[in-house]
Amino acid sequence: MPTARAARKAAFRLGAVALAGALLAGCGSGGSDGASDSAGGKVTITVDLFGSFGYKEAGLYAAYEKLHPNVTIKQTDTEDEQDYWKSLQTRLAGGGGLADVQGIEVGRIASVTQQQADKFEDLTRYGANDLKGEFAEAKWSAATTKDGKVLGLGTDVGPEAMCYRTDLFKQAGLPTDRAELAQKWSTWEGYLELGRQYKAKAPAKSAWLDSVGSLYTVMIGQEKERYYDASGKLIYAENPAVKTAWETSTEAARAGLSAKLDQWSPQWNQAFSTGSFATLPCPAWMLGYIKGQAGDAGKGKWDIAKLPGGAGNWGGSYLSVPRAAKHKKEAYELIKWLTAPAQQATLFTKQGNFPSSTGAISQVASASDPYFSGAPIGQIFGDAAKAAPVQVLGVHDKNVADQITNALSEVERKGTSPEKAWSNAQKGVENAIG
Repeated sequence: MPTARAARKAAFRLGAVALAGALLAGCGSGGSDGASDSAGGKVTITVDLFGSFGYKEAGLYAAYEKLHPNVTIKQTDTEDEQDYWKSLQTRLAGGGGLADVQGIEVGRIASVTQQQADKFEDLTRYGANDLKGEFAEAKWSAATTKDGKVLGLGTDVGPEAMCYRTDLFKQAGLPTDRAELAQKWSTWEGYLELGRQYKAKAPAKSAWLDSVGSLYTVMIGQEKERYYDASGKLIYAENPAVKTAWETSTEAARAGLSAKLDQWSPQWNQAFSTGSFATLPCPAWMLGYIKGQAGDAGKGKWDIAKLPGGAGNWGGSYLSVPRAAKHKKEAYELIKWLTAPAQQATLFTKQGNFPSSTGAISQVASASDPYFSGAPIGQIFGDAAKAAPVQVLGVHDKNVADQITNALSEVERKGTSPEKAWSNAQKGVENAIG
């Protein structure tokens, strides 16, 4: 999910290891309990998402419709999660135009549980408590209110690694072995030093990384406390971890290591096929996105190594049912099936979205991906998921993160001083959260 994570219509190439029989296994009871709330028993379930959820691309919708001939699934998506969230807030306030299933980015889930619980169905009404043991505790509890309402089922988590272009590394005289690179960039300073070496001998029009915003996001994903502390106090302005990630990112900008591409922009999408950057901080869900943007021409040119500075998490999402949904029971049965271990395992092997289901994690431990030079993705992301901190989630996590990455974009693209940009970030946070 993801943020987090932005929805893509590109046709993802399926190159990962398949899990035999996983698609149809463990589908549970299927359709809704009791009669359909649509005439004639035919139901069209609407799903509104952002980010690289990958259900359509992995064939999961088609499989569910085959198992449930009375069900048709219609998905809509939005390119940018910020735009998606703004639109969702407008529709929640008005009570109309909502889908039966709405995606929620992990950076928004605290807002849902603490401020908007009356806008979403309590899934325990449909038996969700029976599923608790299937999910990682942190994933489950984040979508649970203090009085025990469950407002969403977890899709994925975002354990982090570093994706890199082996062909561009070779042209710049850098090593390409994933274990050797993990040793050389065991720290973020080591990563920047390799970036300086790359810049000195890089192919024309190719930078070390896509944007300093992505560098900041992956670094802050390695921290337990980021924008709020456990008591709910906003602490980003004085948090040393935020300061370190900011300073490292602005250092990368000043060193000219970035391609200055805003993530999710059309220019960023095009850059996957032009070699505009050699490395990409890479949560698991990014794998499917890379395949979709780079296409067949990128197969074998990418590899994956352990992340500098230790494990972290970036993104992951939930599927929720609004109170205003037309087909609540059918929507619950769909999200129950989509988030079941077998479907989460299939989604990882085909799209890279790392499971939040404990049962699925064990199923994908030995998975590798030929698109990424045979990288042992099950091991790399599995180890990262185990070592990643359980993050403190605040009500306005995503708003704070967006303002900081917007300010970093000013540094790399407009030459704004880090001091001025940080001041702008703080003003942006004040305006965003009041």
